[in-house]
Amino acid sequence: MRLLRALHAITLSLIGMPFLILADEKPNIVIILTDDQGYADVSYNPHSPPEVSTPNIDALAHSSVICTQGYTSGHVCSPTRAGLMTGRYQQRFGIYTAGEGGSGVPLNEVFIPQRLKPAGYVSGALGKWHLGLTKEYHAMNRGFDEFYGFMGRGAHPYFDHSDMNHPIYRGFKPIKEEGYLTTRITEEAVDFISRHKKEHFFLYVAYNAVHSPPEAPKEDIKNLTGDEKRDTLMAMIKHLDMGVGEIVKSLKKHDIFDNTLLIFLTDNGGSNAMSANNAPLRGFKQMDYEGGIHVPFIVSWPAQLKGIKKCDVPMWSIDLFATALDAAGLPLPRDKPLDGKSILPALKGETNKLHDAFYWSSGGAKGKWAIRSGDWKLVAEKKRIELFNLDKDLSETTDLAAKHPKLVSELTEKYIEWIDKMADPASKQGKIWNPDAGRSGVNMSKEDKKAAREKAKADRIKEREEKNNRSTE
Repeated sequence: MRLLRALHAITLSLIGMPFLILADEKPNIVIILTDDQGYADVSYNPHSPPEVSTPNIDALAHSSVICTQGYTSGHVCSPTRAGLMTGRYQQRFGIYTAGEGGSGVPLNEVFIPQRLKPAGYVSGALGKWHLGLTKEYHAMNRGFDEFYGFMGRGAHPYFDHSDMNHPIYRGFKPIKEEGYLTTRITEEAVDFISRHKKEHFFLYVAYNAVHSPPEAPKEDIKNLTGDEKRDTLMAMIKHLDMGVGEIVKSLKKHDIFDNTLLIFLTDNGGSNAMSANNAPLRGFKQMDYEGGIHVPFIVSWPAQLKGIKKCDVPMWSIDLFATALDAAGLPLPRDKPLDGKSILPALKGETNKLHDAFYWSSGGAKGKWAIRSGDWKLVAEKKRIELFNLDKDLSETTDLAAKHPKLVSELTEKYIEWIDKMADPASKQGKIWNPDAGRSGVNMSKEDKKAAREKAKADRIKEREEKNNRSTE
């Protein structure tokens, strides 16, 4: 009888083991988001100029998956952060501009750490928040357990932290701080990892480097290019790279690197005002050309992504929410449907397509918008509409709109259908841009929007029918 009881106990323990193992295999999740870093301002990029040196980012890239077609959902800071944190088009809740995002994401939107908390994750946010200035929008009121950083103002000083109207916070408390901010954020990241190494954690490290102002320790600024601002940028990148190295080193020191899903990307394209280099891409931050939205994008998870070096599947920052839930073994929410998808199947080579199309819109009078579907990309601003084939022309040098008017029309209609489902800008100016009106330089009220779009669509259908009739006569 004792033998039977012992065998029964052993059997029960073996049955339970897989579930225990699966629970222990939940990864830590680290997102490192840099600010305004140029596409070629990482030296693993073959187009990188000789002054760029990022040995730690390179080492991470060469041991991870380099996502060659990684995008952000905005061409400026806070819209991208809003989409990343919610996994939803930020335009769904009215965020089109940096000012709208910086004023705060609606409180009924759910952030990543709020979804991870039921699975036992402790979460920390470090660095630049830029998702609301007042207490209700504070990171620790959006699911994070810890916060060190500043709430708004992207151009935060790196050395002078004395302005208590725009302070550095620890938790909810403004603090007096000293030191180079990039270094301080790194030190806080290393400390967080050390304190929570035995728990499951989500760490969001949002460096404000290399956003303006151009500031770095004087001893690190070398005459590399003859451009003082560019030389300062290189020193800023040096400290950013050192920070990435210290975070990786800390994860390895505590023997948790292999089972950490670590994602490195920047929030939008490099800034022309900071002499960034986005080669071979066209344009800069604040543009919907590739140089404004196509960014360095690296994913590391040695326990799951061994032996894969590059992924050419288009993906973007909105996907990181669903990816985090997928990695943690959590279901996707039904109350707030996500627009992003888990990128893990693409990283594992299980699919070559995640999205039917990608959409960008900054709204407002300028009417900047873009859509990518397959290899085709339409970029529009005011009366100008350009069409590019990214497979053959990644640098967007040849406008093919005149050669493919039907495709221009189809992509425009696809964009219109999408934007019609989005909210008005949160700035509540009472107007929303319409691409058909935008081509004639007109902004339309919300009340007239639907009627105008229906008329424009009917006109296009009529035009095609007339053209078909002429061709058969």
